Amino acid sequence: MTNALPTQDTDRDLVLTRVLNAPRDKVYQCWTQPDLLKQWFAPKPWTTPKVEIDLRPGGASRFTMADEAGTEYPNPGQYLEVIPNERLVFTDAFIGDWAPSEKPFFTAVLTFEDAGPGKTKYTAVARHWSAEDAESHKKMGFHEGWGLCAAQLETLAASI
Repeated sequence: MTNALPTQDTDRDLVLTRVLNAPRDKVYQCWTQPDLLKQWFAPKPWTTPKVEIDLRPGGASRFTMADEAGTEYPNPGQYLEVIPNERLVFTDAFIGDWAPSEKPFFTAVLTFEDAGPGKTKYTAVARHWSAEDAESHKKMGFHEGWGLCAAQLETLAASI
């Protein structure tokens, strides 16, 4: 397996890349430890009150976000690839142990690369099932929301 990003499909992919002032093992920990993930995953003032992780290919990922009023938005998914400190791939096409979801929306490919002492090049590719889904995610605020979350991720990863 390789740490290479998939060939980008400009109609279906949304990409966020940041150099974070935190080591990649700490950034990876923030993505894979439920107590840490709860602290940064949703753009504030939203929260992430529930996180369940079965960190293996085929394992379920269940992140529940909540808005300011406390309305919860479950996000069930499944890990496809897990390479510690290098790469995580997950999708909402399955909800664990290869059980299909009702409506797949995207697959995320996250890479964590060294970017100098104590720094990580963090790339998140959201690969959608259709150009329409990608456009919908963009209008939902993908770049703004994932950008805010990346800043929250950086702050937490730098502090642990």
